[in-house]
Amino acid sequence: MSEPTQGGKRPPRQPRTGTTSTGARKAASKSGRSRAREFALQALYQHLVGRNDATAIDHFTRDLTGFHKADAAHYDALLHGCIRTADSLDALIAPQLDRKMAEISPIEHAAMWIGVFEFQHCMDVPWRVVINECIELAKEFGGTDGHKYVNGVLNGLAPQLRAAEVAADKSSDSSSNSAPA
Repeated sequence: MSEPTQGGKRPPRQPRTGTTSTGARKAASKSGRSRAREFALQALYQHLVGRNDATAIDHFTRDLTGFHKADAAHYDALLHGCIRTADSLDALIAPQLDRKMAEISPIEHAAMWIGVFEFQHCMDVPWRVVINECIELAKEFGGTDGHKYVNGVLNGLAPQLRAAEVAADKSSDSSSNSAPA
C-alpha cells in the first residue's frame, strides 16, 4: 500500500541528522565504545551518589537494556579503572575547577573521570575524540550547560596528559591555516 498523499504529492522526506533535539547522537549512530561510555557514566553516577560497590553496580548495569551492544571490555576498564583511581583522577581535575569538587554535578564529575582516565590509559583514542565523547555524555545526561564545563576542564588537562599529541595537532592546525590559498 502506498502512503496517503495530499493533493497527489508526497510530503517532503524529513532529513535524518543523527542527533536528538538536545544535540546528542541518536542511539543508532553510536559505536560500541560510545555505548560503553554511557553505561560507565551511569554506573559511576551510582558510585558517586550512592557509594554503591563496584561489583554490585557492574551486575546491575550489565542487566540494563542495550548493554549487549556496548564494548564490554571498554566498559570494564572505565568503571573499575575510574573507581580504583578516583583519588588520582580527582587530584588532576581539582586544579581545573572554579569551585569545590563537592559542588560539581555527579554526571559532570563522572564524565570528567572518564575523560581523564581515557587520556591516561586509552592511547588508541585520540584526545579530541575523548573530549568530544565526554561532551556528548554531558549533553545527553547532564544539566543544561554541563557539557561546557566538562569541555573546559578536559581541554585544560589535554596538554598536560597528552602533551605530544596535542602539540602535534596544534602545529598541524597552525601550518594548515597559514598555507597560501
